[in-house]
Order: sequence, then structure tokens, then C-alpha cells
Amino acid sequence: MDKKKILLVEDDGNLGTILNEYLNVKGFDVTHSVNGEEGLYAFHSKQFDICIVDVMMPRMDGFTLAKKIRAAGAVPIIFLTAKSMANDKIEGFQIGADDYVTKPFSMEELVLRINAILKRTSKHSEEINRNGCVIGEYIFNYEKRLLTFKEKVQKLTTREAELLKLLCENKNNLLERSNALIKIWKNESYFTSRSMDVYIAKLRGYLKNDPSIQIINVHGTGFKLMSE
Repeated sequence: MDKKKILLVEDDGNLGTILNEYLNVKGFDVTHSVNGEEGLYAFHSKQFDICIVDVMMPRMDGFTLAKKIRAAGAVPIIFLTAKSMANDKIEGFQIGADDYVTKPFSMEELVLRINAILKRTSKHSEEINRNGCVIGEYIFNYEKRLLTFKEKVQKLTTREAELLKLLCENKNNLLERSNALIKIWKNESYFTSRSMDVYIAKLRGYLKNDPSIQIINVHGTGFKLMSE
């Protein structure tokens, strides 16, 4: 089983080192960054299953970093903070945090929270695999690569199905172009990027029977599958 990948962004050297070592012992693959800018660079360099982000950091605070992470997709985020004020927690959850841990904290408790979030997000992905995804009036069956509208069934290619699954997992949120290219095409070259544009156009054609569905092109960033 592949190790779950954690992006840890913590500027306190001692705490960051201890957390890094502890989470590695617990079976996670941890990338530790010491400020927000470094964390953002790391986030765009590889795929992560969850991000643990300190709020108060130099060179981009945790809230700003989290907004940029959230704009790239649905990667879960846990905030670490020394503050206990309700307003900070409210701001964190408004940004899209999945959990909030106030320092000092138990590392055992942090691991329990990480596992709970990963279990929930994994269940959502498995649900799409098993039962499909409802997109407006369409039903998308990923395992069988079938897109059904009323009595009409469209068979998808493997890459069409993989791309639509990523859009479903991030429905009504941004799917970052670079993330999709790395996951499906394994690189971000000009040619694979143009190839993905062709697949997006095909998916738009398949979904045209329901005018409430849109795949929006967010210029220079990625795509959003918009649906009720």
C-alpha cells in the first residue's frame, strides 16, 4: 500500500522536525516546508493527500497559503495555530479547512484527526468508483467508463473517464491544470496540455444535453465542473 503523502508547513524548526519524524514513524510520507512560499512551491511539485499548515508563518501566512491550495482543488487542510480566538477558527473554516488544532497538542490526537479526514476523503473517491457520480441529469460510472443521460449511454475512453473523475472529485471547485496533467498524462508539456484541452472539449460535447452543466475554463489555471 502506498504511503499517504503529507505536506507539513511549519516554521518552528523544533516542532517541524519532531512532527516530521513522528509522522514518518507512523507510516506517512512527509514533505516539510518552513514557510508559506516554500510550502506553495512544494504543493505544486507533487501530489499530496493532506496538508498540515501553521497559521503564523513568514513569507506567506497559513491562511493565504490555504486559499491558494484550496483554489487548486479539494486537498484536505488541517491548520496548526498557537491562537485560540474564535475569529481565527472561523476564518480558517471559511477558507475551507477540514480541521483546526491549537498548540500545544497531542501528536497522537493529530494522527487520529489525519486518519479520520483521509478515511472520509477516500470514502468519497471510492463512492465515485463504486456508485458513480451524479452530474446534473447525467450519471457517470467511472469503473465501466459510461456516461448516461436518460436512455442515451456514451462509452468513454480511459483518459476521458479519468479526467471526468477528477472533475467530479472537485465538482464546483477548481481542478488545477497542472494537477490533472501530472495525474493522467504524467507530465506538463505543451503537447499534453493541448491534448487535455481536446479531452475537455469532448467532455463538454458529451454533457451538452443538460444546459445547467458547465465545464468552465479558468484562464491559465484550470477547469471547474459546475453542476447543481
